[in-house]
Amino acid sequence: MNLCDGIGGMQYFVLMKLGLRYQTTYRYEEPVGFSPHDVRLFPRSDRFSRVRRLDFTTTPKATVRFSRDVFENTVASCFFPERAKELEFRLAINLDLDPKDPFHFILEKDAVETPFEYESAIARILAPYRERRTQDRLVVPGWEPPTSRKRRDTVTTLVGLNKTLHEYIDYERREEGAALSPAETLRLGRGACRDVTVLLAEILRQIGFAARLTSGYLREAEAKTKRAEGSLHAWTEVYLPGAGWVGLDATNGVFCNHNFIGAAVGLTPADITPISGIYFHKKRIPAQMTSKLQLINL
Repeated sequence: MNLCDGIGGMQYFVLMKLGLRYQTTYRYEEPVGFSPHDVRLFPRSDRFSRVRRLDFTTTPKATVRFSRDVFENTVASCFFPERAKELEFRLAINLDLDPKDPFHFILEKDAVETPFEYESAIARILAPYRERRTQDRLVVPGWEPPTSRKRRDTVTTLVGLNKTLHEYIDYERREEGAALSPAETLRLGRGACRDVTVLLAEILRQIGFAARLTSGYLREAEAKTKRAEGSLHAWTEVYLPGAGWVGLDATNGVFCNHNFIGAAVGLTPADITPISGIYFHKKRIPAQMTSKLQLINL
């Protein structure tokens, strides 16, 4: 984002142009067959981001079918007719980004303090997002949740929870493997961004909020957002009446602005997995995965 001087000394923000270059390669010691692979790497365009170029290729060459899933994510289903020792996905995207203030909203009066009740019609739609996926009671050291007897300002509560998790959970990079359970992440005091994302979503659901998971890209433009640099990222969104879905990145302890570019949203980690699929072989053979992400200011 560039701040420029205009006529009469007035300042204005210039449109940001960003290039995403992503590549993931799977290598096997012997040729293997592949199930259909679903790819969820395509930005969810909104008022603040617009896709200007999109090139998606695979090796070996796949038959690709684009669709939208139940969460309105763009999914590329890739069908591979040939066996191969290497499977590669390559993506080149150019985006226009407008500045976004994550606190530029006005909550409905009944939601200014929490706990609050969602309006009945909205509550029915949000019911799956409020349903907990764990039976564990999650207690964050150093943070006290609001109660009906001790209500607190909603935004202040969320800022405090986000900051506390950021300070309590040490970041560790883990390219592969499922997300840890929220209780395990709390017990260990460390986790990858997907672990922290699931943990925050479950804490929000535990205290009555509707929450969903998001995966995508993080443009490293500020000193405060340096965890998960150079890789795909995940964060949490909470639904607030009057504001809609608001992003919280507990990995970095910030609310999500224009530097957070969502590609997939969902209820569970499986809903937002960037690439999902399996290989077939008569025996289990060694495999290696490498990924590379470049974010280029155009």
